[in-house]
Amino acid sequence: MRKTKAKKRPLLPDPKFNDQLVTRFVNNLMYDGKKSIAFKIFYDALEIVETKKGENEKSSLEIWKDALTNVMPHVEVRSRRIGGANFQIPMPIRADRKISMAMKWLIKYSKARNDKSMAQKLASEVIAAAKEEGAAYKKKTDTHRMAEANKAFSHFKF
Repeated sequence: MRKTKAKKRPLLPDPKFNDQLVTRFVNNLMYDGKKSIAFKIFYDALEIVETKKGENEKSSLEIWKDALTNVMPHVEVRSRRIGGANFQIPMPIRADRKISMAMKWLIKYSKARNDKSMAQKLASEVIAAAKEEGAAYKKKTDTHRMAEANKAFSHFKF
């Protein structure tokens, strides 16, 4: 690379929970630069999670974090051209990429749900992911299954 690597900008923690991970999620959720609306959607979704959970369960933020860790993939396949053929090679994923993939999948499959508001969609996807079900969790298992199927090509690593 010719240029120096760009520095990571520090994220400010969110106002309610004082957590940088929440801010990162809201930045992914944000549409058209409307950050305050994205924060409102996220906080409303966590309130819905709070009402739907049982009596002695964890807080809604902990349920959201569990959902995020359940959706995080550990391996993915990447294409590599070797001798005229393309191979899908399983590769471990960096920690920050794991988190960003999990967040993007949760948001993507929340948008695809059939609920009234985005807060309700996000809440139902978070609850499903925390229970290890739902579309975002299925995406993670499909990714792992694909890597497992192509394990024979892992000796072609970069």
